[in-house]
Amino acid sequence: MKTIGHWIGGKAVEGASGRSGPVYDPATGAQAAEVAFASAAEVDAAVDAARHALTEWRVSSLAQRTAVLFRFRELLAARREDVARLITAEHGKVHSDALGEVARGLEVVEVACGIPQLLKGELSTQVSTRVDVAALRQPVGVVAGITPFNFPAMVPMWMFPLALACGNTFVLKPSEKDPSAAGLLAELLAEAGLPEGVFNVVNGDREAVDRLLEHPGVAALSFVGSTPVARHVFTTGTSHGKRVQALGGAKNHMLVLPDADLDAAADAAVSAAYGSAGERCMAVSAVVAVGDTGDELVAKIAERARKVRVGPGDDPDSEMGPLITREHRDRVAGYVRGAAAQGAEVVVDGTGYTVPGREDGHWIGVSLLDRVPVESDAYRDEIFGPVLCVVRAETYEEGVRLVNDSPWGNGAAVFTRDGGAARRFQLEAAAGMVGVNVPIPVPVGYHSFGGWKDSLFGDHHVYGEEGVRFYTRAKVVTTRWPDPADGGVDLGFPTSR
Repeated sequence: MKTIGHWIGGKAVEGASGRSGPVYDPATGAQAAEVAFASAAEVDAAVDAARHALTEWRVSSLAQRTAVLFRFRELLAARREDVARLITAEHGKVHSDALGEVARGLEVVEVACGIPQLLKGELSTQVSTRVDVAALRQPVGVVAGITPFNFPAMVPMWMFPLALACGNTFVLKPSEKDPSAAGLLAELLAEAGLPEGVFNVVNGDREAVDRLLEHPGVAALSFVGSTPVARHVFTTGTSHGKRVQALGGAKNHMLVLPDADLDAAADAAVSAAYGSAGERCMAVSAVVAVGDTGDELVAKIAERARKVRVGPGDDPDSEMGPLITREHRDRVAGYVRGAAAQGAEVVVDGTGYTVPGREDGHWIGVSLLDRVPVESDAYRDEIFGPVLCVVRAETYEEGVRLVNDSPWGNGAAVFTRDGGAARRFQLEAAAGMVGVNVPIPVPVGYHSFGGWKDSLFGDHHVYGEEGVRFYTRAKVVTTRWPDPADGGVDLGFPTSR
């Protein structure tokens, strides 16, 4: 059976803790690999390698850093199929979704290749006689990234390309459920010429996470995961003096106004709710049907939902793959089964779905719940699966209130033909990312990704210019040089005269 270790100091190393966990093929339910769980000592070794490499990397030229990143970009583009196959094998998402994940990660790599432009400072001359002031940004040091299972390649690439480009070194702790993509990324970085120790990978569970949060050699930490864990990461990391950005969960709403193109809205809802099996923090999980649109909209969504083809991720005919684990599948099914008891109408029930010949896979079909009470578990909780809740609202104001009353604020969308209503929504919706006739408004790589409220702990969003600010510290330098004609230096000290 395949065993997965760590990447420390520029090479693959076997686990030494004696602890490990299984990696499954979600389409069959069979164990495909064993991944080593790092001990605190192994985390320390990775951080030590990063600290040692930092001495040279932080003073390397921008040209040197971008040369490595350009080569990494070319290698990754050439090996995108290999990365996608690893994602499909361990996560279960269909191949087209996996390729899309790699493409979105490549976007941020390409932004990082432009770091000379992003790191340009500011200069003010003659702020006083012969006095100039310069503002510049310098790397923070060793940076850690803790990433989730749902995007095992993309989310790490939302972090480390910019961190490395800014002159930091990096320790990645990927999800133990699908760790192989991170190992391949480490190999490609080494092939691109990244010096040993600049990028490290430690696999593991909470022991590894907590050591990174507490380690005095880690200066900053980026996290993406559930809200309870994000809150723990933020409070623990900051209490140990670290800069932390921790992105949490979501319950993204999509308002459909009476004037909307209902066919377009239904297409968008199905794609945004069930794509990647709903295992994404920007999935639309709540559609708010405003006015008299509800019955027709639900009928259109149900018609499309019943046609979604669920199957193995490596089958070209599959549109949705299995869930990551059997336990998660059962948890998602529990929300659907409990919805009716709490007052919802189960329009489409995907809980009994299976694939012939692969009955042990982590299968579930798509589910559609209508007239979902806002106090029900299905509406209040982040399900993180292919379950779409439809709630009804009489007015636009009531619909926006549903968005803004949610404890999360990752994304929100409105579907309408009315420019005035769209403008109101983008100003009034309490979410960090807003879409107008766009169901999943994930920004391109040169903007930044992040939510509000319980969807983000910390001041900075990831990637884009906000990412550069997070991975650097500001410094202001004030200089004064005497004019050679003066023949000396006057420091301006007071005298008795």
